[in-house]
Amino acid sequence: MNHKPLILVTNDDGINAPGMRALVEVAQEFGDVIISAPDSPQSGQGHAITLKDPLRLKKVKLFEGSEAYECSGTPVDCVKLAKSVILKNREIDLCLSGINHGPNHSLNILYSGTMSAAMEASLEGIKSIGFSLLDFSWKADFEHCKPFIKELIEFVLGNNMSNCNLLNVNIPKVSDNKIKGFKVCRQAEARWVEEYVEGTDPYGQKYYWLTGNFVNEDHGSDTDVWALENNFISIVPSGHDLTNYKAMPDFKSLE
Repeated sequence: MNHKPLILVTNDDGINAPGMRALVEVAQEFGDVIISAPDSPQSGQGHAITLKDPLRLKKVKLFEGSEAYECSGTPVDCVKLAKSVILKNREIDLCLSGINHGPNHSLNILYSGTMSAAMEASLEGIKSIGFSLLDFSWKADFEHCKPFIKELIEFVLGNNMSNCNLLNVNIPKVSDNKIKGFKVCRQAEARWVEEYVEGTDPYGQKYYWLTGNFVNEDHGSDTDVWALENNFISIVPSGHDLTNYKAMPDFKSLE
């Protein structure tokens, strides 16, 4: 690559999240970094976009050496505004989303604001990676993630990626000397079995609080969940096509 790469960094935990700061620090080693991220946490927003309210962008000084903008919308809004407004007429070489506080393996990708932001960029033909650490704590230590993120960014920038421009990467919550390396995986068929806890507010009105348990009935050794349980960093090459090709013959009689 002859020019200095232009790298867009975003997330769903908000522009002040420690995970984003760690990701920016690594990205700055590779090129010019522009940050466009939500002004407040947007976890679980999936691929939502803002249609009924105006969006607002505010330039902030949070990252030395890089321009940063906080956005009033969703993670996907942040990417759209970065491409169409902040970086209009400039080619983005790479979009990095994260580092998310908490996992985005298995079917979590369908709900994840982190991955939806990366996916939005990939829809525009931009190489994109979503990073997540299996630690929900705001005080999570991201230092052990950095060498592996650096290696993966270097690989992606140096390769064509003609068959896939979107990667879902999850990092186990262990020290770097216990991480066994990368494992290229498929997305596990694992999901949340949900419950709603009912309560009553001070005004006597009922409310419901979402809770549940994560259930993995996919015991294959080629899944992202297996990789993470065995101290590998999972890499799932992802895409946008939700077609169930195996099921198509079941409906051919309707033609």
